[in-house]
Amino acid sequence: MRFRKFALSATLATIVAGGAAAVAPASAETVLKAVMHSDVKIIDPIWTTAYISRNVGYMIYDTLFALDAKNEVKPQMVDKVDISADKLTYTMTLRDGLLWHDGQPVTSEDCIQSLKRWSAKDSLGQKVFTGFVSEISAPDAKTIVIKLKEPTGLLLFALAKPSSNVPFMMPKRIAETDPGKQISEFIGSGPFVLKKDEWKPGDKIVFTKFDKYKPRPEPASAFAGGKVVKVDRVEWLAIADAQQAINALSAGEIDYMEQPPHDLLPLIKADANLKTFVSSSTGQFTFRPNSLVPPLNNPKIKQALWYAFNQEDFLKATVGNAEYYKVCKSYYPCSTPLSTTAGMDGLLTGNAKKAQELLKEAGYDGTPIVLMASTDLPILTNLGPVAKQLMERAGFKVDMQSMDWQTLVARRNKKDPANAGGWNGFNTAWVGADILNPVLTAYMNAACDKALFGWPCDEKIEKLRTEFMKAPDLAAQKKIAAEAQEEAIAYTTHIPLGEYSQPIAMRKNIDGVIDAAAPVFWNITKK
Repeated sequence: MRFRKFALSATLATIVAGGAAAVAPASAETVLKAVMHSDVKIIDPIWTTAYISRNVGYMIYDTLFALDAKNEVKPQMVDKVDISADKLTYTMTLRDGLLWHDGQPVTSEDCIQSLKRWSAKDSLGQKVFTGFVSEISAPDAKTIVIKLKEPTGLLLFALAKPSSNVPFMMPKRIAETDPGKQISEFIGSGPFVLKKDEWKPGDKIVFTKFDKYKPRPEPASAFAGGKVVKVDRVEWLAIADAQQAINALSAGEIDYMEQPPHDLLPLIKADANLKTFVSSSTGQFTFRPNSLVPPLNNPKIKQALWYAFNQEDFLKATVGNAEYYKVCKSYYPCSTPLSTTAGMDGLLTGNAKKAQELLKEAGYDGTPIVLMASTDLPILTNLGPVAKQLMERAGFKVDMQSMDWQTLVARRNKKDPANAGGWNGFNTAWVGADILNPVLTAYMNAACDKALFGWPCDEKIEKLRTEFMKAPDLAAQKKIAAEAQEEAIAYTTHIPLGEYSQPIAMRKNIDGVIDAAAPVFWNITKK
């Protein structure tokens, strides 16, 4: 069943008429106009895991290391790294010519403070810096020294983490902001500069080429290599209605659409002026329960969800076309080395009767489940209604509260009771690059108050995640990953609801799109 309803189409001119014309760039500039999956209201990519904030991060910030198309770690802001024979000391030297957007040189102290703020929030960062790093210092303005308590093969991988939260580098004064509070100054050293004076939530956000950015000499490969900017200006326009955005794309009023709904892809394919690009990276739909507040703080009540849900219903309602989705009963992407069905027997089968039995055994008293449901992101819009239907069939009472994604992002940080402005659950999606292993998977973090919203608290999961950090080879990693999955299922940190591919739509005069787990705008040309 499809739940989305489209308003009457309108041209882009109708939406952005008026003030936008007053700030239009000079005609000599090459301007790339895009519609992203969400409006931008929160920029701080450390404060939130929201992908639109991560996407902004890749425009204006840079990273010490990055993953290439083969998921291999490559230096980015770093020129070279020396590792001691005992693998306990990493000495990193920054590249020459790195500048912040305000013209000041990037220093090692800036980077160290950025790592401290990132590691306080990020699941993988917490494990690395709390459990393994003994000291981090700056002997001089271009050198970072990290000393470990014991070896781990994941230090550089952590510094190259490709998706939320990405260890983006910021000036020291900005990175000193409390990780629990949002930054208010947005200066990076990345390939684009944010035009803060032109940022109007609900309308657009604008970036211009940073003319003093020094790309690496290697060819661009996913998040690594040379970030060569080939347009002068990028505008992300806020068009909430997908049909309107596609009309604007067809009319040449925009150039790029990040997430066209799957059921509208035939319109794009039928237009001779448009084309699609499908990344090799897949996404995973996910249900996140709040393990802190009743009634889903009861593990047995949460277990009922594993029987109530089935992946096929979510995939059909949201994606529809089987060409773009796949049932995958694994926390880790099915095409990756750690994929496993351990602990999944009998689960995700839509067994309402079994779910009802578990609820009865658990003493569920009919307390409403406050289900937050995003309404403005097509890829997520239908997940909430499907979850509600399946949960009610299993015997849950569900209070589905609809809201835009940015409101959901803000509200999910609240620890209040569900009937007092808090929540019990919501659906979202993760790109495959975020869920490759139990340490990287943010929703598997069960470190209580240090975990992400939902706040699972399980000592055994955390012990397994730490053991994974020490695993000497792939065989050991596979064993621990399977055990971590079984324990996370027993606790119900989150529930995977299947995999999908998301095409990007663009005009045929757009080339050079990078195949990466997040949309990046370097290397793109507009002819």
